[in-house]
Amino acid sequence: MLTHQYVYAYGAVSLPDGHFDSLVLPHVNGDCMGLFLAEIAERYPADNIVMVLDGAGWHKNQSMPIPDNIRLLSLPPYSPELNPVEHLWDELREKHFHNRAFDSLDALEDHLVNGLLTLERDLQRNQSICNWAWIIDALCIAN
Repeated sequence: MLTHQYVYAYGAVSLPDGHFDSLVLPHVNGDCMGLFLAEIAERYPADNIVMVLDGAGWHKNQSMPIPDNIRLLSLPPYSPELNPVEHLWDELREKHFHNRAFDSLDALEDHLVNGLLTLERDLQRNQSICNWAWIIDALCIAN
């Protein structure tokens, strides 16, 4: 009998400095997205955060609490490639999950956490993957 089990990684990257924050949660829904936003807000209480999101349904949950120091900015429909964090997900898949099979969901989750920690520790690589000239120029104009 074939069964499917899932675990989900949430992540956000700070473009100016390459900091990557992640959280592994059991679902993709408004409740878990709310937990992720609360965690980011708690980690950076003195910062005003603009988080760019794609069009996933759980990003638009009307009942999802949004912390006071976070503003959500939605990308146009069907344009996830414009979201820099998508390229970090590509890096995670290529470097940590290429041609891998796992004996259990726990083993996969352990491997996922290790891959996410590797990304969290490599600010320079995150910057090289995510800091596109047009984004940095827009940030400089906004400052």
